[in-house]
Amino acid sequence: MQLPSLIFIDGGDPAETIQADHMLKQAGLPGIGGQTTNPTLVAKNPEIQKYLASGKKLTHEEALAEYKKIILSVARVTSGPISIQVIGDQATGQEELLRQARVYKDWIPNGVVKFPLTGNGLAAAEIFCQEWSVNITLNFSQEQAAAVYMATRKSFDKLRTSSFDSAQAKHRVFISPFVGRLDDRGENGMQVVENETKMYGAGDHHVEILTASLRKLDHLLYGLQLKSPAITLPFKIFEDWANVGFGMPPESYEYDKGTLIDIPYREIPLNQDWRSYNIQHDLTDKGLKKFMEDWNSLIK
Repeated sequence: MQLPSLIFIDGGDPAETIQADHMLKQAGLPGIGGQTTNPTLVAKNPEIQKYLASGKKLTHEEALAEYKKIILSVARVTSGPISIQVIGDQATGQEELLRQARVYKDWIPNGVVKFPLTGNGLAAAEIFCQEWSVNITLNFSQEQAAAVYMATRKSFDKLRTSSFDSAQAKHRVFISPFVGRLDDRGENGMQVVENETKMYGAGDHHVEILTASLRKLDHLLYGLQLKSPAITLPFKIFEDWANVGFGMPPESYEYDKGTLIDIPYREIPLNQDWRSYNIQHDLTDKGLKKFMEDWNSLIK
């Protein structure tokens, strides 16, 4: 049976990826379609945690070597897209982000470099999407998604007619809406996926929505119903799905938002310079800060 979405594992423990891939194949489904990683997930890797528990810490170079080791291990499980996140905060400049991206590009052939949805992050991605595949992370609003769309159009070959066609894609572009973090503060995170799916539907389809930050099985089921191109699952949610036989949402399925506040759809034109869109979001700032804190917790 084919699934409407690629299923990724969101984690920094290759053992989970191996187990999830095996479980899917045993159920007659395609194996794991890819992986997403970030500094927090790397910091939670069991081997790294064991090392830190001994009272030791890593140099920045040693931490990067451990990150690469994790990525190489995952790449032995799946040939699908594997996201590798640049290390930085709001102050990290475009050139430094590009420097890191070009290092990660050489780690594995199926790598995807993950940039934060900040001004410097999009400026770097605008250039790097012409060299390699990218994933723009910490997305929380439809207007941010419009900016990602416009910033990454150069991932396509331009035709003589100046039109774009998804068949012309040179490199893949993902955007990662973090639905759980919106839910955590009482907003309907899955509505961002719904809104961006609708907005992108009228475009050239060069940006693939990678539904992320899942908190519950219903996030997965609604993502499958929306045919999100990819969905990344923490292993706990993957196990919950396995416990119901990797079931698909029935035709009658309706996502229950409970008391979550609606995030209304907006008519946003996809024809402006990306810098004209408002990409600021407090959850993007908080998420980037947390990534850096977790990474720095590893460093001497």
